[in-house]
Amino acid sequence: MTAATAEATTDDQHGYSARHLSVLEGLEAVRKRPGMYIGSTDSRGLAHCLWEIVDNCVDEALAGHCTHISVIMHPDGSFEVGDNGRGIPVDLEPKTGLPGVELVMTRLHAGGKFGGVSYTASGGLHGVGASVVNALSARLDVEVDREGHTHAISFRRGLPGEFADEGRPNARFRKKSGLRQIRKVAKKVTGTRVRFWPDFQIFLKDATVERSLVMDRMRQTAFLIPGLTIDVRDERGDEVVEETFRFDGGIGEFCTYLAKDAPLIDVLRLRGRGHFTETVPVLDDQGHLTPTDVERDLEVDVALRWGNGYDTVTRSFVNVIATPKGGTHVRGFDRAVLRVLNEQLRATKLLRNGDEDVIKEDVLEGLTAVVTVRLPEPQFEGQTKEILGTSAATRIVSQVVARELKAIFENPSRGQKQQLRTVLEKVAGAAKTRIAARTQRDNQRRKNALENSALPAKLVDCRSADDRSELFIVEGDSALGTAKLARDSEFQALLPIRGKILNVQKASVADMLKNAECAAIIQVLGAGSGRTFDVDAARYGRVVILADADVDGAHIRCLLLTLFYRYMRPMLEAGRIFSAVPPLHRIELVRPKRGQDKYIYTYSDAELRRRLVELERKGQNWKEPIQRYKGLGEMDADQLAETTLDPRHRVLRRIHIQDAEEAAGIFDLLMGSEVAPRRKFITAGATELDVERIDT
Repeated sequence: MTAATAEATTDDQHGYSARHLSVLEGLEAVRKRPGMYIGSTDSRGLAHCLWEIVDNCVDEALAGHCTHISVIMHPDGSFEVGDNGRGIPVDLEPKTGLPGVELVMTRLHAGGKFGGVSYTASGGLHGVGASVVNALSARLDVEVDREGHTHAISFRRGLPGEFADEGRPNARFRKKSGLRQIRKVAKKVTGTRVRFWPDFQIFLKDATVERSLVMDRMRQTAFLIPGLTIDVRDERGDEVVEETFRFDGGIGEFCTYLAKDAPLIDVLRLRGRGHFTETVPVLDDQGHLTPTDVERDLEVDVALRWGNGYDTVTRSFVNVIATPKGGTHVRGFDRAVLRVLNEQLRATKLLRNGDEDVIKEDVLEGLTAVVTVRLPEPQFEGQTKEILGTSAATRIVSQVVARELKAIFENPSRGQKQQLRTVLEKVAGAAKTRIAARTQRDNQRRKNALENSALPAKLVDCRSADDRSELFIVEGDSALGTAKLARDSEFQALLPIRGKILNVQKASVADMLKNAECAAIIQVLGAGSGRTFDVDAARYGRVVILADADVDGAHIRCLLLTLFYRYMRPMLEAGRIFSAVPPLHRIELVRPKRGQDKYIYTYSDAELRRRLVELERKGQNWKEPIQRYKGLGEMDADQLAETTLDPRHRVLRRIHIQDAEEAAGIFDLLMGSEVAPRRKFITAGATELDVERIDT
């Protein structure tokens, strides 16, 4: 974000003036690529702009200089945020010669949060928040109470100037740099007010910020900063709605508010701190960025409680900025809680020798937790700050939570011992329920796959059941007879399919299950289908598609891959689906040289032409006509084993999914129910087709 807003008296008293503001780069790309800074240009991005301004006020509260924040949603669609903090510096910044207010509103990465002098912890570390909001606003007004005056400045799409009319974004505008003093105030009065009108050349026309979203965010902030008062006023409807938030109980009270079930234990507070060294680029006096080792402090404050329900509620924050997608601090919390509870379950004999450890899902069942950390200049993944990336947070949070939680279990207060026992019993019960459900599911699958008499009679099974086992899906009964003689019955199983199976891309689940060939494949593999598919339960280590080396064989392979992609995708993701590569031609040499094979197999027309040229150059003759296999059934068992089934000689193509989205699009184009895109694809590629290759 950018500069702070908030309470102050004089620069000398607080050590906070324009000379503390660091300038890193300009504003050019913001309007061209707004999504890089606010995530999107819909309602979510507009709300992010409001949060950027609010978070500046919150940073002043974190620094201990602000006790009151106000948020007003005006009828004309503008938003106004004010505080009683120190106020943005109004003196001139020595390097640029600009007033501090203008500097932080027009320059990316300009603010007082980089050097660690004015703020020890802030949410707006990137220093781009206010300047980005300014760049994306049709109009933005700033008023700063400081040094006995109210200083004002206005902007239009990031450019400073003056508007002819107050409160109208489309009023006549004149570019002009610098501040103007509009009235006198008492010297002790400080603070900042920012009002901005979103630029709907950038935002979608229907972009808005819902009142409930603002109320929830402000309530959350008041919970996180005990003693801070936040007023919210919505003037946009027929009736003005106002609400005030103030909570002195902090995140312990927040944890109780979030929990919806009856408690098994009182709210536990886990507090501590840790230190780490971070190498960061620091701007020196010559304007150069120099890598420097900086000592950091990280404060941890966690509130948690278990209830009798089954849902998990976890909220995480960094310097009161919500991280809805978690990050390194949540990872450390999860690890510590899981480790401590496993230790306590072993110590209390609720888990005995030989029992599996409980897993994360068991521990989180019925848990409500608020995880907060405070540190200077946290590393977020992206400007939207949804994920904390500071790696040291995992270790420090894990250490603090493990130490404090273990101390509570080992030295409980009066009345707490039974509560803790109840929590451990709940976690152990969740683990037992999970294991019992898994066992029942595995037994049912094993019964269906191995013991059910309804297994296809045409399955030619193998004797081995280890990872070496292979299931060959064979095209046609004629090829099955040859494959039976060519296979190694120890680890190679055969399942014949009759012609082309159902196109499952444009068929319902019910139709797929009714199809005999699809049902047989799923039943023989024995690992379920769809969401219930368990790759570890598959009866065979790999599946090999054994189809003819012609157009029909390629179509059958495509249909089978569609089935695996839609209903057994983990097999593809695990790299356990293969396509056999049978030869297309056989060259029989007339008088092979010593040590030379009598038969040469080729796998494409291009390879055939190349081999014939080589033989002709060497003066070797071959028997005409050259045999061209039209199907697997034309091979005898020795030929099929040597070229396609024997692991010592065969060639298999492993089927990969590099990009699931792209794969889904290709399957939908080639196999889906929409005919027009497929017709366009065929028409566009028609000119590239070699007509002589068509087998008619």
